[in-house]
Amino acid sequence: MKNRSTTAQSIRAVGRRGPAGIMALVAAATLAAAAPAIAAKQQRQVAEAVAQRVAGEPIMAIVSIKSQQVTFYDADGWILRAPVSTGTTGRETPAGVFAIVEKEREHRSTMYDDAWMPHMQRITWNGIALHGGPLPGYAASHGCVRMPFGFAENLFDKTYLGMRVIISPYDSVPTDFSHPSLFVPKPEAIAAVPARADKLSAEAEEATRAADEAKKAASAAAKEAASLPAALRKLEQQKARADAELAFADKTLANARNDQARAKAEELKQKAAAKAADAATQLDAARAAAQPKRDAVAATKEAAKTSAARKTEAVKAATDAKLAGEPVSVYISRSTQKLYVRRNTHKPAPDGGGEVFDTSIEVPVTIRNPEQPIGTHIFTAMAKTGTGLRWSVVTIENGDEARNALDRITIPQDVWDRIGPTALPRSSIIISDEPLSSETNYRTEFVAVLSNEPQGGFITRKPTAPAMIASDDGWDNNGFGFFFQQRDPYVQPANPRRRSQYQYYQPAQPMQRGFW
Repeated sequence: MKNRSTTAQSIRAVGRRGPAGIMALVAAATLAAAAPAIAAKQQRQVAEAVAQRVAGEPIMAIVSIKSQQVTFYDADGWILRAPVSTGTTGRETPAGVFAIVEKEREHRSTMYDDAWMPHMQRITWNGIALHGGPLPGYAASHGCVRMPFGFAENLFDKTYLGMRVIISPYDSVPTDFSHPSLFVPKPEAIAAVPARADKLSAEAEEATRAADEAKKAASAAAKEAASLPAALRKLEQQKARADAELAFADKTLANARNDQARAKAEELKQKAAAKAADAATQLDAARAAAQPKRDAVAATKEAAKTSAARKTEAVKAATDAKLAGEPVSVYISRSTQKLYVRRNTHKPAPDGGGEVFDTSIEVPVTIRNPEQPIGTHIFTAMAKTGTGLRWSVVTIENGDEARNALDRITIPQDVWDRIGPTALPRSSIIISDEPLSSETNYRTEFVAVLSNEPQGGFITRKPTAPAMIASDDGWDNNGFGFFFQQRDPYVQPANPRRRSQYQYYQPAQPMQRGFW
């Protein structure tokens, strides 16, 4: 009763003050009503935290859109945690699987009025990144993941290009996992990697030198033979004229009407016959001399072709041997029914930004009941154990349970034999309903975006500039052949939630061979 009486007295007092007093009361009431909602928003914001132990190298980061937080994990668990601010309504941060593709301490946005984005760690080429920024306590960015300024600064030197970044709609965490389909490395295979890589690299260099010499020999033979057709045509024309003169002399002799004319015609015929015989001799000799040159062209061309094939095989073997010392990432898509492999070569991209990833393995894969969703599961080798590797799994889209998802997949044995024995910590297998995003290219780890989650901040970005695509036709000591322009494949569809419209990664060229 006391509260009611006080309220009534306040209303009467405000009434005596007129409309201004009433408006003030309404404003106060509105603020009072909004205060719990604002407080509730800010109460959900997690605090920064550091694990009370010696941290190892981070293996992955998981951004939870639901809880507005990011957590970094090493082999033994979480090491860093902080609040974040992800994309607001209409410009949502895309959920999916990403990796750090570029880092820049002092970055200015080219899209948003030169906005300051310190300690930027890019995860897509169309502009989604982790960076320092203001945190109001709720989703408020244009699609990026803002982190506390100090946290972003301290984090910057701890991460590396290619590190996995998982953006989950929910509160996903790594869970210990085991399954017979996961890689089981062989210690003897891993120990043999350096020596094998050196041996095959030397063989590749020798094969390259041999191929270069064979190519030069073929070029020289072709150059020498290039003048043959013109020279033979000239001799053939000379012989044709000589034969015509001889025919004319025969006709003149046949038409001679007296001894004097016959004698003169006979003399003309003898000269024409000698000229024709000489032209025939020269032509026959030239043809005889030309044949070995033609044979040499064919032989050197075939030798160059054989040497080039030998070089290709040697380079491929050397590439595999070198990459065997790197963690391997596998992506299996239910949408495309394919398996893709990525390994970082640690070669800087020739067009700037990022590093080059080997993409030499892309094969069909069999998935049981392919019409049924399989979900999106990220299996990661966290550390070595006495018997192989310790694995974890992060599920960010439930279609099927992680174990069932692995059970449904039959992977070609030759692929497993090629990459499994030397698998190292940080290796991973991703299984997803989604195709690879068209953001995936030769200088990225896998990028896959969940098509049934909002992607506003992803699809409103400007298309990525045309990429320079690496060609594996050449081998040199610097590790690259030539590069060529590819048309821009990165325009996102108008409605990314419709799977039939989802534009996804397509290789710019056949991927049967690797490069280093």
